[in-house]
Amino acid sequence: MTRLTKEFIDKVPLPAKGNKVYWDDQLKGFGLRVTAAGKKVFVVMGRVKGEQVGITIGPYGVWTVDLARNGDTRKTPDNSIEIVRPGAKHLLNAMQAGIDPREERRKQEVSEVTLRKVADAYVARPGKLKESSKGEIERHVATTFEAWADKPITAITEDMCRDRYREMLTKGLRGKAPAPGQANQAFSVLRALINFAGRRYKQSNGAPLITLNPVKALKDDWVKLQPRMTNIGESKVGAVWHMLTTSRAEAYNRDTLASIDLVMFLLLTGARIGEASALTWDRVNFDEGWWHIPDPKNKNPVWLPLSSQAFELLKGRQRVKGSPFVFTSWGKAGHIKDPRDTMGKVSEAAGTKIAPHDLRRTFVAIGFQNCGVDLSKLELLTNHVLKGVTATHYLPKQRLQYLLPEVQRIGDWIEAQGKAAASVVIEETAPA
Repeated sequence: MTRLTKEFIDKVPLPAKGNKVYWDDQLKGFGLRVTAAGKKVFVVMGRVKGEQVGITIGPYGVWTVDLARNGDTRKTPDNSIEIVRPGAKHLLNAMQAGIDPREERRKQEVSEVTLRKVADAYVARPGKLKESSKGEIERHVATTFEAWADKPITAITEDMCRDRYREMLTKGLRGKAPAPGQANQAFSVLRALINFAGRRYKQSNGAPLITLNPVKALKDDWVKLQPRMTNIGESKVGAVWHMLTTSRAEAYNRDTLASIDLVMFLLLTGARIGEASALTWDRVNFDEGWWHIPDPKNKNPVWLPLSSQAFELLKGRQRVKGSPFVFTSWGKAGHIKDPRDTMGKVSEAAGTKIAPHDLRRTFVAIGFQNCGVDLSKLELLTNHVLKGVTATHYLPKQRLQYLLPEVQRIGDWIEAQGKAAASVVIEETAPA
């Protein structure tokens, strides 16, 4: 045995193999473990209720010998002493009092698993989430659950969930208007994060960190939202298409034309706006007549057929030197993200408020109601997840060029409606 000092530790001989522990002769149970590779680590050995307990304090260099022996303490505002980092003396005293420092350490680690830490780990999993999903999670953690973000996730209770959910239902995020949709989305995110925490982190006894998700308490409060059914009415499709083709001919700048073309493309393809707006030229094949979505919402890459209308629309797009995008913009993203002005004109022509996703619903409605396209084929064209053994395991779900006749019927119907609307306008404006 020897007195552990800096001078001794700096000169301590290394074992030929394995490791050797040098015990301090003044503080029983305090030692230095030295490996043949030269690693030096402070350790403590004691007994808790008759059971031998060994604890690693930390490596020499990160810990000085005095810090490892005496620990790090500080005075609190009420003049009591708070242990910041326990040293050998604290750990050995705890063992003598029947306290297992390993349990205390695990409890401390559990208390440090905050909602923010869980969210960061959840979104960091490679290949699991799209950037848009990561953004939604971050938004809710930073805003909806801002007051909870840096608290232990185990501190989130059923009552807290009920109160915050009801607050969102009646007042919204900023206390101005009810927001049931945002409430449901936010607590769906929270439920997923807490479930993840239950799988990823453990309590000191090895049990899951969380066994009962407090969001489950919302079962009786949960508001079931009616699915949005808004689309361009059958009788208004022609007016909308005529307006778009007329506006396209009169477009006065590059961004305006790109916005119009994007909206027309959405109506002709039923694509999600995020998938279409960021379309790049390397994902369009004019020779074979398809366009490609490599990373869609359902993780199923697809090659979709282009109707003659969509083909000509893209073929007529001006390529901008240095830009990979089809629907280019002067904006920061480099492509049109929100064709707001064009959608305002679409809404006016349709006689109701129309959002970009409503064009997707319109595509499906036209295909099913007016063109006799089978629903399963429409689901493939809109890249929805198919259900059933045959659909899941036997239908081609990626290379969809064989569905060209279906998209062509939809494109032809839209174009015919536009021509009919144009002839009505000509008749109404012709001199008597």
